[in-house]
Amino acid sequence: MHNQTRNEYVQIGQYHTLELELKRPFLLRKELWDWPAIDRIEQSCDETAANADLAVLLMQEGLAHLFLVGRSVTATRACIEVPIPRKHSSFSPAAYDTAINLFFERVLDAFLQHVDFGLVRCVVIASPGFTKDQFRDYMLLQATRRGDMRAITDNKARIVLARAPSGFPHSLNQVLAACTAIIKDTRAAQEVPVLQEFYAMMTKDSDRACYERLAIKTLLLTDTWFRNPDVDARKKYVDLAESVKNLGGEVRVFSSMNVSGTQLDQLTGIAAILRFPLPELDDIDMDDGIQML
Repeated sequence: MHNQTRNEYVQIGQYHTLELELKRPFLLRKELWDWPAIDRIEQSCDETAANADLAVLLMQEGLAHLFLVGRSVTATRACIEVPIPRKHSSFSPAAYDTAINLFFERVLDAFLQHVDFGLVRCVVIASPGFTKDQFRDYMLLQATRRGDMRAITDNKARIVLARAPSGFPHSLNQVLAACTAIIKDTRAAQEVPVLQEFYAMMTKDSDRACYERLAIKTLLLTDTWFRNPDVDARKKYVDLAESVKNLGGEVRVFSSMNVSGTQLDQLTGIAAILRFPLPELDDIDMDDGIQML
């Protein structure tokens, strides 16, 4: 939570966190319960909707990050770092092999701890070079040797490889963008088609990719608008979304933590696809009663 007023515990602009223990009751009071807040709570209480169904393992030699990605959140579940000897005059192949095996062993332990194939539909292992291939081969070999890894053997078709610029977290969006076809059935990719439709509309028929409330077919906006610390500004966009729904339009809320939400944020975080072109919008007097975003 972001603090907006000074008090004895938290300075203005600082963040603070509340930890809620599993199955421990708590009471949350709020003066205005708008539909985005209620929707988020309902999603959080729905185990099926809240759980991430996409796992992404970003790797490079000696570094790995494991993410669980859902519709509304991307969570970092593990970060593994192991020093790997580099090739030079005193390079020892045996020391290199030992370090790589230790690295893969720790990554595999994290994978087994956090990836539940009862929930996860797809696993993407991504890296520059051949690290991803080497780790998959190592994991499948271990699965044939160990009795506690049958889930990996049974679900190896769900494990796919992709190229990543690095094993650092900033590569995640690039991997997800490149794997749209592979992850199309996961919650993380549910919003990608509508965003692609908007980009196509901008290119082919820009008069239908603008912002006029009465003609909106689909309203696209990121969830950052519903977390705005300015209550009046937040209420403005909540009212906008509700009015679009009441007029028969569709509202798609993108998570700012997923690749599609990041792309939409680059377009100010809000956009609309119209039912019909309105090339004359630029000439309309705002006093004529046309409400613009």
